[in-house]
Amino acid sequence: MDRDESDHPHVAFSERVESVEPSPIREMFKLARARTDADLVHLEIGEPDFDTPERALHAAQDAMWDGETHYTANAGVLALREAIAERASRQTGATIDGETQVSVTSGSMEALLLALLTAVDAGDEVVIPTPAWPNYRAQTRIAGGVPVEAPLSPEDSFSIDASRIEAAASDDTAAILLPNPANPTGRIPDVGTIERLIDAARAHDAFLIVDEVYEGLVYTDAYRRAFEVEESAEHVVVVNSCSKKYAMTGWRVGWLLGHPDFVSRATKLHESTTSCAASVSQHAALAAISGDDTALERMKEAFRERRKYVLQRIEDAPLLSCTYPEGAFYAFIDVSDLDGASLDVAKRLLREHDVVTVPGSGFGRTGEGYVRISFANDRERIGEGLDRLEQMVRSER
Repeated sequence: MDRDESDHPHVAFSERVESVEPSPIREMFKLARARTDADLVHLEIGEPDFDTPERALHAAQDAMWDGETHYTANAGVLALREAIAERASRQTGATIDGETQVSVTSGSMEALLLALLTAVDAGDEVVIPTPAWPNYRAQTRIAGGVPVEAPLSPEDSFSIDASRIEAAASDDTAAILLPNPANPTGRIPDVGTIERLIDAARAHDAFLIVDEVYEGLVYTDAYRRAFEVEESAEHVVVVNSCSKKYAMTGWRVGWLLGHPDFVSRATKLHESTTSCAASVSQHAALAAISGDDTALERMKEAFRERRKYVLQRIEDAPLLSCTYPEGAFYAFIDVSDLDGASLDVAKRLLREHDVVTVPGSGFGRTGEGYVRISFANDRERIGEGLDRLEQMVRSER
């Protein structure tokens, strides 16, 4: 086995771990951590700046004192699975069975990994429309698959174009990853795109894995979830979580939603990964999902207002433009008129202006020339960060 042992001459690491490339996002994170004396404006963070709903906190406390601190079923607490199924059924009009079609995981990242491990054999291809969250590529490689980029068009504001994704699929395709909404662009696929990609997955005997983690943070009535389009599709798997919509990133509760045959096999793998999501976290998630959406709607309205503010600031700034995010809480800003690659721009913005962003190259080749900012921050800090960005742009004109 040919392995690079230059850094560790007496140790041979797996080809799997060596195939996972460090992300520029991680590089920016390290650079920012080293700036301990700076007044940094963090616009790179991909999590809500809101607190977990109180009902979830109380439910977790009650669960601890009631002794709910042991292993649960591999698929999760049944009451939680049923609540997830009821919510999804209400949103989509589909009939979803919590006992057989839902598996609770340690966050959506584990849900995605289990989905890929269930769908992908060594050497199989996974089609990823880019720019895309870098973990799609990393987890594909961990599963032994080959990530295949389907580059979306910046001239079309990275619209999720079914024809570009279909063109990247082949007889070697085991899965197509569809973000809905997308990170970093905030774009959403229309119903026709979802229909075509379900058909494409079926034609290649593959799975359409739909990432709906940001589905609670969408700003258009045109949004459709996968199971609204086709509820009985054996080739559709949905990944979701409590992290974004309920501000519960640290609780690590996600889930898989799909056909019973797929979910049962993914749950079999779950037994050998984390066994089950944390029991106390599951009870907190149950309370969050079962309650009303007042806190979610309040958070979404705040993000809607911040989005409007960010888009106006970018429109008014020289040399910058931005895609129009229909969901999530990111703005993907075109900085191609500035000197250097996107990583250079992001580093310069950090070192000279104390603003932390994410270089577009971290989201695939198609993201080069862009930086991602998050508006999951308070308005004052967002404004300060944009002031500094505009100052840099004006100084470099």
